[in-house]
Amino acid sequence: MTKSDMREAVLAAKAEKGLGWEEIAARVGCAPVFLCAACLGEHSLTGEQAQRLAAVLDLDDAAARALSEYPIKGQRGEALMSDPLVYRFKEIALVYGEAIKLTVQEKFGDGIMSAIDFTMDVDRIEDPKGDRVQITMSGKFLPYKRW
Repeated sequence: MTKSDMREAVLAAKAEKGLGWEEIAARVGCAPVFLCAACLGEHSLTGEQAQRLAAVLDLDDAAARALSEYPIKGQRGEALMSDPLVYRFKEIALVYGEAIKLTVQEKFGDGIMSAIDFTMDVDRIEDPKGDRVQITMSGKFLPYKRW
């Protein structure tokens, strides 16, 4: 089973069972955003996590194997950028990217935030003027090496 086939099987089973990412992640034992990315083919799960997910969604062994295979990341990148919600992140980077860079450098020095040693949480914040999306990203600071 390819990662693409696995993705479709997971999404179909999730919809059929009416389960949310948070509930599935709690049963598998990992963070919801990470689990969702793995189910979309962007990460790999451990063999144990893949078996737990397969049990939760009644998936076969081929799907569990595909879930634990190393991915080729970002395959849907350009197509995904036309989605309005995803495009907002590009817009945020275009408008605030340099300010974020300068602020990080002022606080940490010359370097980058890791997207490998990284976590992300998505929360709903109730607000009488309209609920808000809160996205918290945390990545290890990696200073540039001077040599």
